[in-house]
Amino acid sequence: MSNLARKLQQEQEHRRKIERKESSKKARISKSWLSPGEKILLLIFGAALCFGGIHLVSNQAIIYNMNKDIQKTEVSIQNQQKVNNDLKMQVSELSTYDRIIAKAKNLGLKLNENNVKVVQER
Repeated sequence: MSNLARKLQQEQEHRRKIERKESSKKARISKSWLSPGEKILLLIFGAALCFGGIHLVSNQAIIYNMNKDIQKTEVSIQNQQKVNNDLKMQVSELSTYDRIIAKAKNLGLKLNENNVKVVQER
């Protein structure tokens, strides 16, 4: 082959390569991975997923705070029950018959058995 024929052949190959690149670029530009409808659906799904995650974390935080409040209330109830039991013990100790008689004698009262009335509980 002559030098001129070789140059023509190289130019034709060069043009074909350029045309292939341009056609592949056009194909890439026109061909999208996702259609617009799919993009919208993907966006809606992502937003719903984010909203669900935020909602889940928010509910867990509310539940945690409620459980903490319940625990505090239970502790305060237990403390109040202890105080109530202690006061019941004091009442039972202070209301014994012997103590009441001793207090009455200290105040100058006398036991008159003729003036005693029996009260029955119903």
